Amino acid sequence: MKIEKEISTYCKFCNKHTKHTVKVYTKKQTSGLSLGTRRHERAIRGYVGSIEPKIHPKKLGKRQKAMLQCVECKKVTERVFGKRTKKKMEIKR
Repeated sequence: MKIEKEISTYCKFCNKHTKHTVKVYTKKQTSGLSLGTRRHERAIRGYVGSIEPKIHPKKLGKRQKAMLQCVECKKVTERVFGKRTKKKMEIKR
C-alpha cells in the first residue's frame, strides 16, 4: 500500500482541511513494569510455562496505521488506512 508523503486532510484541531505529513506508525516496546505484565508474572509464578494453553487464530492481515502531523499546528493524529491487508504501508518518494 503506497501513500503520498504529504496529503491534504481534515485537522480537528485547526477545524479545517490542511496539509499533513505522513509517517508510518511503529509500535514501541512495552514496559515490563506495567500492571498487566506484573499480574501475569504473579499468576504464572510456580508454573513452568503459561497457565493454560491459548490458541490464537491467524489473522488475515494487519490494519495499516499512519501518523499524520499537521503542517500548521504540528498536532499529530493517527489514521487507519484501508481494511485488513497483507501488504506493508510505504510512503512514495
